[in-house]
Amino acid sequence: MKALLLYPRFPKTFWSYDEFMKIAGLKASIPPLGIITVAAMLPTEWEIRFYDRNVSSETDADWQWCDIVILSAMIAQKEDFLAQIQKAAQLGKKVAVGGPYPTSIPEAALNAGANYLILDEGEITVPQFLEAIAQNQEQGIFRASEKPDVTQSPMPRFDLLQRDKYFMMAVQFSRGCPFNCEFCDIINLYGRKPRTKEPSQTLAELQTLYDLGWRGSIFMVDDNFIGNQRNVKRLLRELIPWMKERNYPFTFWTEASVNLAEDAELLDLMAQAGFYAVFLGIETPDQDSLQVTRKYQNTRNPLVEACQKIHQAGLLIYAGFIIGFDGERSGAGERIQAFVEQTSIAQPMLGILQAVPNTALWQRLKQEQRLLEGFGGEEVGDQNALMNFVPTRPMAEVAREYVEAMWTMYEPKNYLRRCFEQCLKIKPNPYLQQTVYFPPGKGIRLVIQLLWRQGWQRREIRLQFWQQLWAILYTKPKFLNMYLGLCAAGEHFWQYRILARERITQQLGFDPLTMPNAVEQDLVTV
Repeated sequence: MKALLLYPRFPKTFWSYDEFMKIAGLKASIPPLGIITVAAMLPTEWEIRFYDRNVSSETDADWQWCDIVILSAMIAQKEDFLAQIQKAAQLGKKVAVGGPYPTSIPEAALNAGANYLILDEGEITVPQFLEAIAQNQEQGIFRASEKPDVTQSPMPRFDLLQRDKYFMMAVQFSRGCPFNCEFCDIINLYGRKPRTKEPSQTLAELQTLYDLGWRGSIFMVDDNFIGNQRNVKRLLRELIPWMKERNYPFTFWTEASVNLAEDAELLDLMAQAGFYAVFLGIETPDQDSLQVTRKYQNTRNPLVEACQKIHQAGLLIYAGFIIGFDGERSGAGERIQAFVEQTSIAQPMLGILQAVPNTALWQRLKQEQRLLEGFGGEEVGDQNALMNFVPTRPMAEVAREYVEAMWTMYEPKNYLRRCFEQCLKIKPNPYLQQTVYFPPGKGIRLVIQLLWRQGWQRREIRLQFWQQLWAILYTKPKFLNMYLGLCAAGEHFWQYRILARERITQQLGFDPLTMPNAVEQDLVTV
């Protein structure tokens, strides 16, 4: 069997870092770990060709060569995902699909022409698919009611990647999250009981990347790295000597819940193991909204203090925020901005609340007959889409606060100031020579481009850029790479805020920043 494995293109999103990738000579931030893990599950006698379409495109010869096309996608990739299914169908090729998007919304893939739906987690459903192929079945939907033992998950096919095209590599230690946030689909996809690999498995994956020549950052793609704190400490205690023996070839960042700040031992172990950053789902500083969305873990301790503890442990904080919760008071966007200023989080990801299919939020809104069709619903997964449900305050008001917050937080002077202030707040990690490693051969190009763009071309920030750069060199030289990386990301965000404003304007029919009576022009509300 000749299998063409494709990973669809992403549109421009908050995390795509398009302009950053361009000036660094890269193509994408992280590789698709899911589909290269599936590749490891396919029979050894199969011939495989793999393309991450964000890095390079397959050729017509590849399409002619293959017997079957295998695709995996997240919701944000749906446009290219569905286009590739339709192309395969037109060419008479069998199509198998999997990943979070078809698992949540299988009808879309079926309607586009997919033959095989390999849903849920591949350790269980890929063997079902392979058995169907062996029996010459022409189609099938393969699901799993139980969650697999991830200690049986195979080594991902890192050798299939064009590794020099990515900013960092990716490794997964755990799946699942113990919390029950109403809007989140992770617990639907992977369950509330975090399942972890054995430390030896993760070390073997890291050794493979090391042997392949990778040096630099690695993203632990766990949706909540600390969901199983006992097992994650087991991993870290074995990872620390492994890193020391190899003179710290990697640095790590990951996603975690805010209760990370409550465990000083865990924070110290992460620093010793080479972690330099963590993404936190803060969502909102409004306690009422946190209660409504069942984000109780964020209500136990003051969020500002939690951020301070994590900074003092040596970790850079990325954070996610959401606007549009039920019962939310006016001014939520301003309160998020104030929190970001107080904590100096350089890259706050702000989105408008959406009901993702099959989440608890989606089920509740469906029962309340508040889901909308044809208004934002088809854009689930787009960070700049309006709500796909009837909100409890004017939608135009929510949209205005969202655009105002994005426009202000990512104004170039404000953004650069937070980059500088956040680097000053983070305690130096004694175990790392540099907090961020640029990909080999790419760092010099990125720095030259950055000095030209922000140190000369952008007159409005030129003086600020140089003043802050010299201050970092003088006071915190170990943070030079982190600071330069944050500054370079600004080239993406300064374009992205314009795109976010344009997308919202298109959906509203007017620009919320130039319409002071935007609330009066509301579209829908409870």
